[in-house]
Amino acid sequence: MKVGLYLKNLKAEVGGGSTFETAIFQSLLKYGADSGHKFMVFTRSQGLEKEISAKHIEVIPIQRSYANRTLKERLKYKLNKTTSGIFKQVKVENLEEKFVLNSGVEIFWYLELGTYDYLTMEIPYITTVWDLEHRNQPYFPEVSTGGRWEKRDRSYGTKIQRSAAIITGTEAGKAEIERFYQVAPERIKVIPYPTPNFALNFTSNDEQQVLNKYNIPAQYLFYPAQFWPHKNHAALLLALQFLRDEHNLVLPLVLVGADKGNQQYIQKLVADLNLSNQVHFLGFVPQEDLMLLYRNAFALTFTTLYGPDNLPPLEAFALGCPVVASIVAGANEQLGDAALLVDAKDEKQLAMAIKSLYDNPELRSTLVQRGLERASRWTGGDYMKSIFSILDEFKLIRRCWSSEEPFRRR
Repeated sequence: MKVGLYLKNLKAEVGGGSTFETAIFQSLLKYGADSGHKFMVFTRSQGLEKEISAKHIEVIPIQRSYANRTLKERLKYKLNKTTSGIFKQVKVENLEEKFVLNSGVEIFWYLELGTYDYLTMEIPYITTVWDLEHRNQPYFPEVSTGGRWEKRDRSYGTKIQRSAAIITGTEAGKAEIERFYQVAPERIKVIPYPTPNFALNFTSNDEQQVLNKYNIPAQYLFYPAQFWPHKNHAALLLALQFLRDEHNLVLPLVLVGADKGNQQYIQKLVADLNLSNQVHFLGFVPQEDLMLLYRNAFALTFTTLYGPDNLPPLEAFALGCPVVASIVAGANEQLGDAALLVDAKDEKQLAMAIKSLYDNPELRSTLVQRGLERASRWTGGDYMKSIFSILDEFKLIRRCWSSEEPFRRR
């Protein structure tokens, strides 16, 4: 079959979604030729088509965006966003969708549930679902303010319920999809997310250089996370305060990630807790530096309150960095006994988990070894083989109507 993919995040600044898209694209390059399918990659990353020569992949740049739609299209687009659920949606026939519909794509695979950025829903599609936390925890401002909850839930519901198959990484994720959107369980496929290749295969001639580059001390705690409220930086800072005040244990903390509206609050909290000498804000860092920061860290302290699938613990596993992670839905499935799992809303429990690694080097070494083993368990190749099986299964259905011209009901 001709399989379409929309890779809109092929840049590292956008976080985990970019990491996953890059891993999938690299795996397609490596394993896609043996799948029997052709992959048509639609992307706004300009110039990528000149770099790819694989016969089984065609890269198609998309230059059209909301900003350069006609005034009529933009008005209809705005109308859809503001009146859906009150008035009947107006169908916006934009050039992007027409282009895709004429490309011969037989099934699309969307790697994330964007609110308005599906190129088309006129072609059968597979959807990857990362989380449904707007349903589990609707009070976080990033999913509740500015009408975001309503837009997200309406969009997610429509796209999930119409998907030919829904991909999630854990049984916990599958249960949430069934519960919130009443999807038949046989359409939900559980495929554990792969450890990114760049972490599995990383090598460096000078692993200490990153400490000098950013002027940070050794033996630091590490948390790579954009500054969203749900990332729960606050509890980590309170844990640092508790360790300092109650146990005379002063550990540096290195934070990397873009500001999504909460960084100023976190910086103020650092000052209020008198932690300015311990906490280092590095902002966005290049991928190689990120890998070296994992390698040199005393531990990854992954305190997010969102699940069920998260990539940073897998990256840490692959790079020999022990993990302290929050107990979220799916954490036991994804991380197993390779991480110390804690209630990250309880800063004292979090602090004592960190202290246990400090007091017990043997425990830390055990977690490092378990992490390395778990990281190698699911690779990009394993993930893509499962996807190819889903495509092979759907091919038996897709042959029932033409892909050469649009279906017209008579």
